[in-house]
Amino acid sequence: MKGYVVRTPGGLDQLVIKDIPDPGKPAPGQIRVAIHATSLNFHDLLVATGQIPADDGRVLMSDGAGVVEAVGDGVTEFAAGDHVVSCFFPQWSDGLPSPAVHDFSGTPGDGIDGFAITHAVRDAAAFTHAPQDWSHTESATITTAGLTAWRALIVDGAMKAGDTVLTLGTGGVSIAAIQIAKAMGASVIATSSSDEKLERVKSLGADHTINYRQEENWGEKVLELTDGRGADHVVEVGGPGTLAQSINAVRVGGHIALIGVLTGMAGDVPTATLMAKQARLQGLIVGSRRNQQDYITALNQTGIRPIVDRTFGFEQLPDAFRFEESGGHFGKICVEW
Repeated sequence: MKGYVVRTPGGLDQLVIKDIPDPGKPAPGQIRVAIHATSLNFHDLLVATGQIPADDGRVLMSDGAGVVEAVGDGVTEFAAGDHVVSCFFPQWSDGLPSPAVHDFSGTPGDGIDGFAITHAVRDAAAFTHAPQDWSHTESATITTAGLTAWRALIVDGAMKAGDTVLTLGTGGVSIAAIQIAKAMGASVIATSSSDEKLERVKSLGADHTINYRQEENWGEKVLELTDGRGADHVVEVGGPGTLAQSINAVRVGGHIALIGVLTGMAGDVPTATLMAKQARLQGLIVGSRRNQQDYITALNQTGIRPIVDRTFGFEQLPDAFRFEESGGHFGKICVEW
């Protein structure tokens, strides 16, 4: 079978399609899945470009969706024909994160081979059922971006109806967060540098929008829009370049979910302001298998469907990454085969 791998030291010109031995039949506790789609995340881009070093020949992509072809002895949760989607941390079933998920050693497309392949044999716990009546491409958006937004707002943030949520940009996590927030009865303030994209987030239900190119001090604008109170939740995907504004924008006692490093890996934190706000700044990376199952239950109940900007073919994976680098996408970029 074929797999898309990265050759060290990384770089989009180092991505190659390679013949990989078929994984064969599933052993006890395993399932065999025909993979049909994946979706791109910033984490995948960092691996592909070598900014996160991976073993030479690592099969790329953390997200994978497809159909169960066979189950091993002892597997009762799945049956042949079931539609499934992968887990970012297959070793994290429930509860609080453990040291085992700290180093990405078990994360597909990073510490272990990912899902840019036609077939995979993995432990049954490496997958969950996909949402009802979703395409494989839609399901592939769940593993990383969708689940991250769910955990930020619902699991860690305990968001409730009437809360105000601030989202940054229009990537996969931010768009999923807007959809979740509106489905749960929250108000949304969305930022972008593009007026065109801001019009699109309005169509998703955003109550207020801010062009951060025109409003450089957008944290103050959030305070203005909330009558001086601030946002209850901030989905912070930028990192050091945006964190100071997010701290200014959050309400006293509010919650900032720090989930992204789009502006860099390190930087200054206005600690005095954070202390004065008595806000909770919590770093998070995706979530557990139980979190994913709960998210999918909510998706089935609310009717939320992911926003897929553009879909590429399997052999176009490098082009898909280049499109991601351009920053022109709205929602998710997917690859299907």
